[in-house]
Amino acid sequence: MSHTLGIRQAQKQKTRQALLDAALELLADQSLSSLGLREVTRAVGVAPTAFYRHFDSTADLGVALVEEALGSLHAMIRDQLTATWDSDERIARTVELIVRHVAAHPAHVRFLARERFGGVQPVREAIGAQLAQFVDEVRDALALEPESAGWNEEDLSMLARLYVDHMMQTAAELLTTPPEDLPRVADLAERQLRLITLGGRHWLDGA
Repeated sequence: MSHTLGIRQAQKQKTRQALLDAALELLADQSLSSLGLREVTRAVGVAPTAFYRHFDSTADLGVALVEEALGSLHAMIRDQLTATWDSDERIARTVELIVRHVAAHPAHVRFLARERFGGVQPVREAIGAQLAQFVDEVRDALALEPESAGWNEEDLSMLARLYVDHMMQTAAELLTTPPEDLPRVADLAERQLRLITLGGRHWLDGA
């Protein structure tokens, strides 16, 4: 009996992932608000009613895509931020991580870039919540640096938010960057992050 349940559970998970993958492919050329569940189920080869065994709505599917796109990044970003490197090395390695992630998961990055300010509120909120967690992680890393001595949490959060926003902008830009231009864009992103960090610290120290 347990073996049969295990097979059913595995098949259910397989169908759920197939729906996510099909939706992501269909979203390459459209927004989530225009995506129909029948399009998704047709691409997978299941009945429309099967969709509701896995998701309450296309918005619910979109929230699952957000988790798939960003959830696994937290541990990697946290490792980069808490490693015992100086600020320049940390920024360089963070940009390298972004470049690798965009190359490996362009469809996820495209989905996030489009839906971050899109028309599906639960998805916007899910992306916002994930990015807020990134802001907290960057803030906590900045707080450990000697240069941040005397700053309050609000100041650190403001600088961390600029940092995260720039990472998102860089990821979106990399989507349309020809391979031969990737080193130039990555170098520019590093310099901009350094300026954000240096400029933010200078402003806060003088505030």
